[in-house]
Amino acid sequence: MTGHGKIKVLVVDDSALMRQLLSAILAEDPAIEVVGAAVNPLIAREKIKALKPDVLTLDVEMPGMDGITFLQNLMRLRPMPVVMVSSLTEKGADATLRALALGAVDFVTKPQSGLREGMQALVDEICGKVRAAARAHVRSLPPIAAPPAATPAALAGTHMLREQVVVMGASTGGTQAITEILTMLPEQCPGIAIVQHMPPKFTALFAGHLDQQCALEVREARDGERLGWGVALIAPGGRQMELVKDSDGYAVRVYDGAPVNMHRPSVDVLFESAARCAGRNALGIILTGMGGDGARGLRAMKEAGAHTIAQDEATCVIFGMPEQAIRLGGAREVARLERIAGNIVRWVGIPAQHEPSSGTDAAQTPVSG
Repeated sequence: MTGHGKIKVLVVDDSALMRQLLSAILAEDPAIEVVGAAVNPLIAREKIKALKPDVLTLDVEMPGMDGITFLQNLMRLRPMPVVMVSSLTEKGADATLRALALGAVDFVTKPQSGLREGMQALVDEICGKVRAAARAHVRSLPPIAAPPAATPAALAGTHMLREQVVVMGASTGGTQAITEILTMLPEQCPGIAIVQHMPPKFTALFAGHLDQQCALEVREARDGERLGWGVALIAPGGRQMELVKDSDGYAVRVYDGAPVNMHRPSVDVLFESAARCAGRNALGIILTGMGGDGARGLRAMKEAGAHTIAQDEATCVIFGMPEQAIRLGGAREVARLERIAGNIVRWVGIPAQHEPSSGTDAAQTPVSG
């Protein structure tokens, strides 16, 4: 940051109009200073060296070296907070998910029509995400492990395991965290219901990416769908999702509810439903993200007898959501990201596999109270 504490931002976009609009929007925030703009990644590379920005806004689709290739090189040579600027098309959404997997902190989506008016309506979102990105822990992800071998099928038939369910919530940095956890889990695992703050179209693609990498079946949730053994369901963007009990376990209710904590889907909605219908048979996990969505719900789960975990600050991109949950007394334990998959399989009673060793006692910490 500059000597007077402002966040220095470099805007990278091949569109002169987008560079102008983004620069004007960011200039409205007294905490932000736009130090430059670049029409392509090659110019951006030189301006990064000269201007030393704190945060980059980066267009996903550009001629020549596209934003994804540039981001991949940037994260290898000079990791820094990046907020992607994406279209709401399927191609744009897919590229954005790849960018998040490479280490981009967050993204904003361009309006589909009325660019000037639409961008002006996003002032708070854009400035908020840039401010959050400046505080983010940018970390290199380890290579994705091969999916764990399936556990014995006999385990899936026990009454205890049929009653167990896992719920998970995340926001900024969550796509990386969820991917790291789910790729470490075996096929024979209780159903997992997940809320990741994301717009429509993105959640289905995210589920598809996960399904290709995981031993679990991962898909975007549909209303009334059973949350079966070995299945993870992602809440659809723009809709709320609750856990409900049925005669043979659990299912999900997906509906057009009002935003909660300004989010739809909301982590609190999912967690509070798990507290009601699963109680002590649930495991709640709150991951990296900005704000406080999920904190009340995790506390409700703990009060209902559930085991609850908050991701630790050191491995969060943004510590906001876990921090709020810890402050409210909702977390029974605080754990490093790379330990959470192992915690899940131990809670279920499945022998842990592919769990990284750790030389520190801070990997997981019980929370008193």
